[in-house]
Amino acid sequence: MGQRQLSLLDKLLDQIDSGLRTSFGNAPTPQRVSPAKTLDEPELTEQERQHTIGLMRVNHAGEICAQALYQGQALTAKLPEVGDKMKQAAEEEIDHLAWCEERINELGGNTSVLNPAWYAMSFTLGAGAGLISDKLSLGFVAATENQVCSHLESHLEALPLEDNKSRSIIEQMLVDEAHHAESALSAGGHRFPKPIKALMTLVSSAMTKSSYRI
Repeated sequence: MGQRQLSLLDKLLDQIDSGLRTSFGNAPTPQRVSPAKTLDEPELTEQERQHTIGLMRVNHAGEICAQALYQGQALTAKLPEVGDKMKQAAEEEIDHLAWCEERINELGGNTSVLNPAWYAMSFTLGAGAGLISDKLSLGFVAATENQVCSHLESHLEALPLEDNKSRSIIEQMLVDEAHHAESALSAGGHRFPKPIKALMTLVSSAMTKSSYRI
């Protein structure tokens, strides 16, 4: 017997299940070992530890958003190859999600309680972009990943100098996110105009400030 084709409702229920597991459960097992795995734990002051937890919590929340964005876009993509590209990108982002969660746990912190809200918002945006057009969807990925790169670069400057473990994770994330942005544009994504990017920056700033604290 041939494999049953999933209906839109089946796919939507699958995404809801994925969202619940991503937002409330532990991060899936990464395909790659964390870059910080073999590095020694640095000696941090309590203030430095709390600051690093906040930064890594922001990065973790960003990866929750990335999972939701890609899953939403994959659900509504017009062309199968675009949907496959989104699913592949989501799988690659799982590494980042797991690495950030592992580092937060090592530092004795917690992930953001706002993650379910960020997931729901990002999934809606991703699905909406996919419904409009694949080129818009891919452009949204590129613009989002470019913003993520800017955040990661600022976090590298803000981290305690001694914390090579967190630094190694962010550096690898930066390489991967830049690659995702380039891939989205090369696949035909629209380059977003500055006013749209400015609006995205405002939304991103709200997410960053709140996730840093809670």
